[in-house]
Amino acid sequence: MPDYRYRIVNVFTTEEKLSGNPLCVFEDARGMSDATMQALAQQFNLSETTFVLPPSRARDDSAPPIVPARIRTFTPAFEMSFAGHPTLGSAHVVRELLNIGNDFALETGVGPIALHASGDTWRLQANAPITRKSALPSGEVAQLLGLAASDLAAAPLWVNTGNDQLLIALRASESLARCRIDAAGLTRLGEGGAAAKVYLWSLEEPSTVRARFFFSTHSGVMEDPGTGSACANLGGFLVATNAPLPIQLTIDQGEFLRRPNRLRLEVDANKRILVSGRVILLGQGSITL
Repeated sequence: MPDYRYRIVNVFTTEEKLSGNPLCVFEDARGMSDATMQALAQQFNLSETTFVLPPSRARDDSAPPIVPARIRTFTPAFEMSFAGHPTLGSAHVVRELLNIGNDFALETGVGPIALHASGDTWRLQANAPITRKSALPSGEVAQLLGLAASDLAAAPLWVNTGNDQLLIALRASESLARCRIDAAGLTRLGEGGAAAKVYLWSLEEPSTVRARFFFSTHSGVMEDPGTGSACANLGGFLVATNAPLPIQLTIDQGEFLRRPNRLRLEVDANKRILVSGRVILLGQGSITL
């Protein structure tokens, strides 16, 4: 019976060790079936579990950034092409496993994602955004969130820098606290998509954002404590709405789950979208199958 080693890391941590978004990373998933990966993600029941595999193409160290590994990312209910905190957390593990330094890329379902580390702080560069308007009127969007139309600061916008999500800007953080959403409302906001994902955010100060992220599961609605893909999509939102660049933001997420997360977003003058956060190793073990 094969043993598969895994590590538990926390991504987007604050000063507290038991903060951030937890992630399970299987160090070597060769020989695992898709069904086994999905079952293990359900077993650990974290927002995501990742599986490290060899890259699809032979590694070429002469063409930076090197791509030393491929990762597959699963929620307890389905596989994702890309997610932010799993990519950063997996990079932290891959660096130690392969001793490859601080600059490389990981192969994902949306292509290679460039990564850079400074100590335990990891940064990824997201893809250029693809956007489209929501098919729902702003008033209906607000109603589905238990809010008034006046709570919205801008028209909702679908943004995809690797993961398609509906971004909803709110005028004040107190609206975040009042937000209520059920499974039917989330499905409606997702416009019939198989996996609805909604990111709510409010600019508190010129450089500070508070945010919440909701996504659909088999059992209903789940709130994520720290969402790197949504942070990247916020960068895409700023690009699409012609916000003044460059810009640097600190995003605080997870407070309503009593699990604080701190993310950093930078959009430079060339419209590059960079998401970063601190990653720490919490524990490790093995599974016998």
